[in-house]
Amino acid sequence: MERAMLWFKCAAMHDPVRPVMKNQAQIGWEAKDRQVDLIIEGPLKGDELLKRMNGWFTADVYKAVEVFRQYGTLKILDDVDLVIETKDSAQMEELSKELYETFRDEAWVEIIPRQKLA
Repeated sequence: MERAMLWFKCAAMHDPVRPVMKNQAQIGWEAKDRQVDLIIEGPLKGDELLKRMNGWFTADVYKAVEVFRQYGTLKILDDVDLVIETKDSAQMEELSKELYETFRDEAWVEIIPRQKLA
């Protein structure tokens, strides 16, 4: 298994940025005739987080999700970092090539060294 961080070009500043979870998603209820104090907290799934960044990157995030799905799985690592997991380094290399062909310098991956994964 290989993991890599996702990087995109910021639409506003044109510098490299990556999506991360800052807080858990909170979902609750509003009732018409009573107060409901129940809140469910949980992280977004990898593709959900990336799709919420639509418009903040120069790359089309929906198209990026399609590319990532062809080669691996988007995951939130340690409830913070959005990463792509592939079966092996060959798949990661193919993903990297596809991202370059599709987005040029607007989206790329940075492989996480194995010693950091332990």
